[in-house]
Amino acid sequence: MAEPVLEKNKEAGKSYSAQDIQVLDGLEGVRKRPSMYIGSTGDVGLHHLVYEVVDNSIDEALAGYCDRIVVRILKGNIIEVKDNGRGIPVEIHQKLKVSALEVVMTKLHAGGKFDHKAYKVSGGLHGVGVSVVNALSEWLEIQVYRDGKVYMQKYERGKPLKNVAVTGKTKDHGTIVKFLPDSKIFTTTEFHFDLLSQRLRELAFLNKNITIELYDERTREKKEHIFAYKGGIVEFINHLNKAKTPLHTPPVYFSTMKDEVSLEVALQYNSGYNENIFTYVNNINTHEGGTHLSGFKSGLTRVFNDFVKKLEYDKKLSAGLIGDDVREGLVCVISLKIKDPQFEGQTKMKLGNSEVEGIVYSITYDKLSEHFDHYPKVIRTLLDKAVESARAREAAKKAKELVRRKDALDIDSGLPGKLADCISKEPEKSELFLVEGDSAGGSAKQGRDRNFQAILPLRGKILNVEKSRFDKILSSEEIKVIITALGTGIGEEDFDVKNLRYHKIVIMTDADVDGAHIRTLILTFFYRYMTALIENEYIYIAQPPLYRVSDGKAGHYAFSDEEKDKIISEISKGKENKEVKVQRYKGLGEMNPEQLWETTMNPEKRTLIKICLEDAVEADETFSILMGDQVEPRKNFIEKYAKKVRNLDI
Repeated sequence: MAEPVLEKNKEAGKSYSAQDIQVLDGLEGVRKRPSMYIGSTGDVGLHHLVYEVVDNSIDEALAGYCDRIVVRILKGNIIEVKDNGRGIPVEIHQKLKVSALEVVMTKLHAGGKFDHKAYKVSGGLHGVGVSVVNALSEWLEIQVYRDGKVYMQKYERGKPLKNVAVTGKTKDHGTIVKFLPDSKIFTTTEFHFDLLSQRLRELAFLNKNITIELYDERTREKKEHIFAYKGGIVEFINHLNKAKTPLHTPPVYFSTMKDEVSLEVALQYNSGYNENIFTYVNNINTHEGGTHLSGFKSGLTRVFNDFVKKLEYDKKLSAGLIGDDVREGLVCVISLKIKDPQFEGQTKMKLGNSEVEGIVYSITYDKLSEHFDHYPKVIRTLLDKAVESARAREAAKKAKELVRRKDALDIDSGLPGKLADCISKEPEKSELFLVEGDSAGGSAKQGRDRNFQAILPLRGKILNVEKSRFDKILSSEEIKVIITALGTGIGEEDFDVKNLRYHKIVIMTDADVDGAHIRTLILTFFYRYMTALIENEYIYIAQPPLYRVSDGKAGHYAFSDEEKDKIISEISKGKENKEVKVQRYKGLGEMNPEQLWETTMNPEKRTLIKICLEDAVEADETFSILMGDQVEPRKNFIEKYAKKVRNLDI
């Protein structure tokens, strides 16, 4: 989730239109503008190469021809993906007069995804598939097991070295793709086992009739994960709720086909207050939702309001339930399969097919009404929670008005944490430091560049929002002052990231256990209630030094034990009895303003950790474990990672 960033090395991202794609179409265009096809040339783009190859195998599974996919990370960061599908066609292409295999590997939009006879539905976000992987690889080798023969072809940076050749006989069927990413294209070529594991696990949940295996063979101690979930998305729900307290078991599940749209839904409520809905279209994670999500939400709300009247819960309410009320504590997975998905937005993460909304609404309403008719105790439990949520919502209205006031930033407003604002009114140039403690806040105010740096001291630990309802959150003074300082508002109706007053929000806490806890509490608040700040990469963590090492003349700062030892070694080299003083900074307040600026706040020298949201499922699970009410998962988490934690005073 956290990605270290040296600010002076950052590059601005660039987006491309459909017109750009047409102009740059072809493998040479892919090599010139790789970010257009795979998102970036860093970690995200590198791992996307694997996903594109795996998506081809998943398409075979969706068509009913594949039930096993094996991914291997070989020495030298070479990737091998093997499936037992039909194998890519190899016959001579009628128009191009070369093997169909070569066409698929060297021409964009030439795969089965664009042949509706081959696949009814297809994954792969951009539809460019393995040809892009080929273009961005130093070399790629493909073997096809088909019609009793083994076919092989090898490429260098997308260009075939020889024609497709038969290299043997076989009784197997399937495809093996092996490739080495091009170090001339990518800033890193090191694959992360955990990152691949998360995506492959997700695919296994969504496709219950397939086994996906991942092996890391780069070291002597080989890692492996085998994912096979016969329960499909029901097991996905159990996984998502494992650190929470479910209100009913088992999860509600329904699956049906209507008007060539296949819908599969699993849901379960827990005792918490957060809503977590994960939506997929043809195995693509639609982070921004779309018509399938809006259809589901409308259907769910209508079902609850029908039962409010049927079970006479309306006597407990001044008005009906709204969506926020019925989705409190909901964990849900929606998996849609559709022939021609239309995606909206620059990131292509939002479904736009208008006909889908009505179909999903109708299915959701019918299936949930039928289910709750059979299980009246379950719906009564859920209505009790929804009614309580509605009452809290009414109370939250008053609290929300307080953080909505235009004069909330006035110096005489009596806010417990005094905001020292910056001169600049341009959000893209402005920074806000959330600083632990008044002492450190005072140093930060004196040491900052007031032209673009604002300081907001926080007293102690803020409320744990993971265990609190919205009305209680808005009554917390420390959280209110953060909301008013940011200017975005809060809540589904009021939050608007466009109103953010600072495009760099830096969490600056002490390098001890309490500091880590405060940092986690703040991150939990941002993740649960201002997710867009993380998605837009506005949240950072400051990296203050742990030590100051001096030899009586000059002082050097160390950010780790290893760096401290290296500095001591350098100072002492060739100098016997050299006195070296080491100062351990246990808190930000121990640094004077000049030191805090020099080490932690100066954009020319500082190192910040940028908070990124790469895996929403993993992020939700981590926050639930660390900040939720279940002790056992947290204990297991601590035991697993305790040895990896450094520089914390216990």
